[in-house]
Amino acid sequence: MKKVTIIIIAGGSASGKTTVATKIANEILKDESVSHISMDSYYKNFANLNFEEKQKLNFDHPNSMDIDLICEHLDKLKQRESVEMPIYDFTKHEQSGKTIHIEASDVIILDGILSLHVEEIRKRADIKIFIRTDDDIRFIRRLMRDTNERGRKLEDIVDQYLTTVRPMYKYFVEPSIDYADIIVPYYEGNNIAIDLIATKIKSLVNKD
Repeated sequence: MKKVTIIIIAGGSASGKTTVATKIANEILKDESVSHISMDSYYKNFANLNFEEKQKLNFDHPNSMDIDLICEHLDKLKQRESVEMPIYDFTKHEQSGKTIHIEASDVIILDGILSLHVEEIRKRADIKIFIRTDDDIRFIRRLMRDTNERGRKLEDIVDQYLTTVRPMYKYFVEPSIDYADIIVPYYEGNNIAIDLIATKIKSLVNKD
């Protein structure tokens, strides 16, 4: 049976991780079966707190993530067992109680800001990628996403960015670039970088 390959994609908030993951799945690995999971789905449940209390939480710290469940799901997928990935409600800052069925595949792509920082996740990866994106671009992308998709107020987005997002990026995320096998400088239309990593990924995925 073909070996399951796990690809981890890290980078700052709104750095383009999901975009790169989609390109890898649809363009580089279009002839392989690929499943994509996101660390954003694995936040701990904070339903016991009110909304104001939740807004004060540090969602960019490793303690906000259910690392054990992520590792459990990666291990199951590695053994070609399907999993139920939780659906996180970002408008309420809590788990929705619903899940998405993730089928076992030849390739598993996990993206998340802390995916290379956390050793227990990192050691399960066959390919480790870091998306390097300028801070101002990431902030603008995050601002647009949180206002348009998550119903956040401008002042709350800016406050969260300055209070937790940026400091945690400098402390946890940015240093994790040292663990990456491949570093991708990301900007809109940078297909050259995707093409450059294609050969490396294909060779590892097709290696028995």
